[in-house]
Amino acid sequence: MEFLCYHRDRPGSLALRQELVEAHWSYMDGFAAELIARGPTLAADGETPTGSVHIAELPDVAAARAFAFDEPGYQAGVYRDVLLRRWRNELGRDMWAFPGDRDARRYLVLGLGAGLIEEPVPADRDALIAFGPLLSDDGNAWLGTGALVTAPGPDAARASLTAGLYAEIEVHAWEFGGRR
Repeated sequence: MEFLCYHRDRPGSLALRQELVEAHWSYMDGFAAELIARGPTLAADGETPTGSVHIAELPDVAAARAFAFDEPGYQAGVYRDVLLRRWRNELGRDMWAFPGDRDARRYLVLGLGAGLIEEPVPADRDALIAFGPLLSDDGNAWLGTGALVTAPGPDAARASLTAGLYAEIEVHAWEFGGRR
């Protein structure tokens, strides 16, 4: 089963986040084989982290919850909240296999569902790093879409999803993650 996990930083937690960066990376090293994508979301300055995205293949919902809530930053109070949803890898690859421009601006786009119609994979896949539906724990209900995309700006990233299908579309600047 695949899961999308988005830890959103708590305001004022940057120093604690920086203090725990090695513990976070060491924790994620234990899941290297399971990771489909990873990386921080960033503030408008392009430098300050605002959250942390991980898409991973894990055995079940219990393992996904342990993955999300045993993470050192979560345990220490870095994060305000956690979005954890089953996800389906519609592109069938991980971020390291992305064939597009690795230097382009990148975004996490979350479409939070308002109806029952699942977003199809866009015909133009060149800008897609990762794309898939957000699903209920049992995998039967569509709750939205999670995508990592390249785009010239946030408006173009938002346009990668069909606006009428969602109650809300969030766009966050994002970069490839992992040890530097």
